[in-house]
Amino acid sequence: MDNKILLSFDLEEFDIPEEFGQKLTEEEKLDVTMKGLIPLLALLDKHQIKATFYTTAFFAESRPEIIKKIAESHEIASHGFYHSSFQPDDILKSKIALQNITSKTVNGFRMARLMPVDMSLLAKAGYIYDSSLNPTYIPGRYNNFDKARKPFQSSGLMILPTSVATILRIPLFWISFKNFPTRFYTMLALSTLKNDNYLSLYFHPWEFADISKYKLPFYVKSVSGKGMLVRLEKLLIRLKDRGEFIGSGEFCNIT
Repeated sequence: MDNKILLSFDLEEFDIPEEFGQKLTEEEKLDVTMKGLIPLLALLDKHQIKATFYTTAFFAESRPEIIKKIAESHEIASHGFYHSSFQPDDILKSKIALQNITSKTVNGFRMARLMPVDMSLLAKAGYIYDSSLNPTYIPGRYNNFDKARKPFQSSGLMILPTSVATILRIPLFWISFKNFPTRFYTMLALSTLKNDNYLSLYFHPWEFADISKYKLPFYVKSVSGKGMLVRLEKLLIRLKDRGEFIGSGEFCNIT
């Protein structure tokens, strides 16, 4: 198929409650993510769908056995060392840590919260692609309306933007998926794939755990756990007939 679908998950410690003033222990952050990760992996296996897991080195070093298992069927890329903090040398340190665990080359990077990243540091560390760009406007986060919607080369790397709709650059990320009517979101995703021959969607494994007890805005926890899993399965079934799911690194190799 000409249409390529890049499904990805930011595999990180569940620290989003701390953005809203609720402290969690490190173990709880890891456990919540694991509770969502296990059924998510089962769903992907059920439908034979390949994905890319942008993984923090902290999570990987804390749960190395599950990372090794994921690497057998999916791509592991870097999401930095920690999700809540960043130092420039984390770019290389996280790559080395993930490669030591998986015994595979780590080719991709995504900055936590899709913040800007120094491309020269990524190139120096040996990455071949970056997926930290959301080419839309998110109040308080970024304004990337002037950036390309489709993959492009920059500073010696392939840049893989997360997908936005052709109309008004509506972002097709996890928050939209949770809060838009399912039919509307699916329509936007399918029309974007048809227009671009490329669709890049991302979620978090912790979304597939029950996070209803945490003090989070409604738009973050409006759908979680089994409800989120059911909703994702319906989307994947619709997309499977319209394109091929491949890892981000594989996409770069054929582009």
